[in-house]
Amino acid sequence: MKFDDVILGRRSIRGYKPDPVPRVLIEEIIGLAMRAPSSMNTQPWNFYIVTGEPLARIRKGNTERMAAGVPQSREFRTGQPFASQHRERQIGVAKQLFAAMGIARDDQAMRQDWVMRGFRQFDAPVCIIITYDRGLDGSDDTPFDCGAVSTALVNAAWSRGLGCVINSQGIMQSPVVREHAGIADDQVIMKSIALGWPDETFPANAVVSERKSVAEATVFVGFGG
Repeated sequence: MKFDDVILGRRSIRGYKPDPVPRVLIEEIIGLAMRAPSSMNTQPWNFYIVTGEPLARIRKGNTERMAAGVPQSREFRTGQPFASQHRERQIGVAKQLFAAMGIARDDQAMRQDWVMRGFRQFDAPVCIIITYDRGLDGSDDTPFDCGAVSTALVNAAWSRGLGCVINSQGIMQSPVVREHAGIADDQVIMKSIALGWPDETFPANAVVSERKSVAEATVFVGFGG
């Protein structure tokens, strides 16, 4: 694909075919993603790529603990709940997704099932867990750099016909993730990315999130009238 086609065509995929993704293809995508810029070339990122039975155990542990009311233990800080226009955008995309899936506002069972899909990493055949070196914990540059590599990764995947969705639900129960993904003690769990072949029959996959305009997001200085 041309660069513009990847950027404009990519969307978050929340429904996947069960088909496996070849390891060599994942390695190719990771190699492209790692060309992302990082602060002073620190390259803080590492990747744990999980599939098969270990991923099934993570899903089971995540969903069972969340359903039992075990408090989330995400390692990277979550911050305050969204407010004002940020909360409005969060609600807006939720409305788009629920409408696509035919989930009514008062259908609590279906809404809860949708939430649990997130804790199952959307049933994708592959989960990529992005971590960073614990020695960099507290650096503002490090999460910025991990965001850059995540963006590069999902775009590289899309250019190869694969879909992704970046999510936090899959790592909310970090002890489960650490145990079954074998994450080293010197790593901090940052994000998870579901990866697989998009199921084009899954209604939510057609959702394109609404974006604010360039005019809303930019301030030009020194360009004249």
